[in-house]
Amino acid sequence: MKIAVTGSFSYTGKYITHRLLERDDEVITLTGHPDNPNPFGDQVLAYSFNFDNLEKLAETLQGVEILFNTYWVRFSHGENTHERAVKNTKTLIKAAEKAGVKRIVHTSITNPTLDSDLPYFSGKADLEKAIKASSLGYAILRPTVLFGDEDILVNNIAWILRNFPVFGLLGDGQYRLQPIFVEDYADIAVEMSGREENIITDAVGPDIFTFEEMVRLIAAEIGCPTRLMKMPPKLALWASQIIGKFVGDIVLTQDEVDGLMRGLLISSNPPRAKTHLADWLKEKKGSVGMKYASEMKKHYR
Repeated sequence: MKIAVTGSFSYTGKYITHRLLERDDEVITLTGHPDNPNPFGDQVLAYSFNFDNLEKLAETLQGVEILFNTYWVRFSHGENTHERAVKNTKTLIKAAEKAGVKRIVHTSITNPTLDSDLPYFSGKADLEKAIKASSLGYAILRPTVLFGDEDILVNNIAWILRNFPVFGLLGDGQYRLQPIFVEDYADIAVEMSGREENIITDAVGPDIFTFEEMVRLIAAEIGCPTRLMKMPPKLALWASQIIGKFVGDIVLTQDEVDGLMRGLLISSNPPRAKTHLADWLKEKKGSVGMKYASEMKKHYR
């Protein structure tokens, strides 16, 4: 089977690609960085997205049966805005239709709504609507926060705990989130690609933490003293901007603060993933948070 994955050189796309190659599928990747080092060698051919050329993008997808889409932007930066990501993804959907792709497995987000004032969540809802209106069969997966070897959130919480005398909590720290292990997510995505029916489902892990509980867990597992300071959200965001200047990154955005504190990163559905964050931290306690994970260096070099 010929399969296309957006972002095989990145995070979730990489784990999905590993699983597809293990079952001997032919995999191509669409990427914004086709000249980056290819961890899969000649097993995976890399093509540019070509969002500005529908015909060329459709040509790239010729013969592809299943498209795994993980393309998105965490926050708007320069020309890479959420609005542009929505437009580009709609072009990808049209190109897949034109090329005769049978099914798309699309990464969305928990609790997306068209009327949300948060572009991340309204943009994801807009794309779900576009996929449902297309001729493609689909599995739309709604994860929350992903954790794993290359993750941003858990790693950088650990890095701050290792390197600063206190950790600033946004507000009271009692808002909840439900992280999912990236390899569990890849397993779910590959499983859903083999289904025939159209599916929309949350993809979440077995743990629901308050943010304070999660920070305390990370601190305990990596052996760092827990010195938490509850801060007004605006002050905590300002503090993250100071850290951002130090590391040359955008650590946190106002939209991320709002989405987290509104409880949008949990699900009312039974968890599909099985890996507990505590178990993963026990295995990775010697490495997690040893280096800062920069979103800017990863995607905007």
